[in-house]
Amino acid sequence: FSVFFFFFKQKTAYEMQRGLVGSEMCIRDRYMGYPQMSKSKEEYVFLARMSEQSERYDEMVDYSIEFTKKAKGELTVDERNILSVAFKNAVGSRRASWRVLTSLEQKEEKKEHGNVEKIRKYKQTIEKELKTYCDKVMGLLDDTLIPSTSADEPKVFFYKMKGDYLRYLAEFQKGEAKNASSNKALEAYQSAHKIASEKLASTHPIRLGLALNFSVFYYEIMQQSDKAVEMAKNAFDEAIASLDNVTDESYKDATLIMQLLRDNLTLWSSDAPEEKDGQSNLIHTSK
Repeated sequence: FSVFFFFFKQKTAYEMQRGLVGSEMCIRDRYMGYPQMSKSKEEYVFLARMSEQSERYDEMVDYSIEFTKKAKGELTVDERNILSVAFKNAVGSRRASWRVLTSLEQKEEKKEHGNVEKIRKYKQTIEKELKTYCDKVMGLLDDTLIPSTSADEPKVFFYKMKGDYLRYLAEFQKGEAKNASSNKALEAYQSAHKIASEKLASTHPIRLGLALNFSVFYYEIMQQSDKAVEMAKNAFDEAIASLDNVTDESYKDATLIMQLLRDNLTLWSSDAPEEKDGQSNLIHTSK
């Protein structure tokens, strides 16, 4: 027994805190390292890519935060996209869970002896996780990414990103919290729109993606359907007029987002209950 005990791997305090077991501890030992060990930006970029390939998006977020903090100057396009993919997937899965629970909640409310309170309690757990991740990306954007970026394209990208995650908060918040997130999202989208209108071509995927998500914000959060339709229609018409000048590299992304704009316009004009949010398509627009 004593020999067996000698060879048995004991959990460290770090492992106990993280809840790591079995193969997860091996991953920790090989790739994560102990808390006091520091890695280079390139190592964190590699770990983020590896996390993406293995679909471990929460860890991808952690690695992306680390390489962003270690960056000297502006992020590359590739690094920017890795960061975007990490948060999009970590937050996107929780947004989907929240929608499912909201639908279940509505069904249970119609029952005489439903489980509304249990569902609401579970929803609160998801909402806390959503806020945690949105706060993380807000911190990066406000403290590091936006202040350190001078070029027009990434500036638009990051302001749009800020607007998107504030919009995600406003989707489930209520009262003053919802109003605060909505107003901050509006400011971020407006900042991005001003730069994009002046500096980016009407067919630029990031400018089109901004128009798509900004219009969704007007429609879903601000409940201003006229502004949503106007913004989406103007973006679509301006892009159509310049479509012959689109480069081969941007053509696929540009036309894809234009299709989403047109789909939204069709849905909104018929007062359809659901709209397309282009966020899931935007993570590839800068590549």
